[in-house]
Amino acid sequence: MDRIDLGEVPYEQALQDMAAWVAERQAGTAPDRLFLLTHPPVITYGRTTARSELPADANWLPQVQVDRGGHATYHGPGQLVGYLVMALTRRPDVVRWLELALIGALADLGFAAVRRDTPKGSPSLVGVWTPGHEKLVSIGMRIRGGVTSHGFALNVDPDLGVFDRFTACRLEGVTMTSLHRIAATEGRPTPSDSEVRDAVARRLGAAVRI
Repeated sequence: MDRIDLGEVPYEQALQDMAAWVAERQAGTAPDRLFLLTHPPVITYGRTTARSELPADANWLPQVQVDRGGHATYHGPGQLVGYLVMALTRRPDVVRWLELALIGALADLGFAAVRRDTPKGSPSLVGVWTPGHEKLVSIGMRIRGGVTSHGFALNVDPDLGVFDRFTACRLEGVTMTSLHRIAATEGRPTPSDSEVRDAVARRLGAAVRI
């Protein structure tokens, strides 16, 4: 898998680019790729998200409906977003594979993390959590024509207060946390953006491409 490091990309521009990346992978003109980037502040949500789960003030932040799995979430500065565009010939359970890879990356950085099974009839607990059940990573993906798109958002040091203004991931009362908050509690520095990117890419088997 190739690793492509991008800077800050407006969310709607990333959606357009992603459609092209998926088409290239489906056509076999590009390899599996991991795109690492950040977004300006935006709320995104899936097709089945209820209006009541979104911020009451629709003009507070841009809100964009998308074709991925999952429900409402926030993207913004201080968050590492990873988009996986890859063929699924060898990874049928891609979400679990991604969860476990991110848990490994966090362990490499010195942070304990877990995945959680979703009880029948309950909102999805897909993502990566602290052992105390605070959420560190949100995951929402789409598979079309045997190729994945979208991916994950890892909270390094975003404005966590944003999550208090809507129902994140359809989970009432969920506490979102970040590497910065955990590190501050433990009296140690927050990993740098490059350290987090390297750890994630290494666990996902992504090699740097210039």
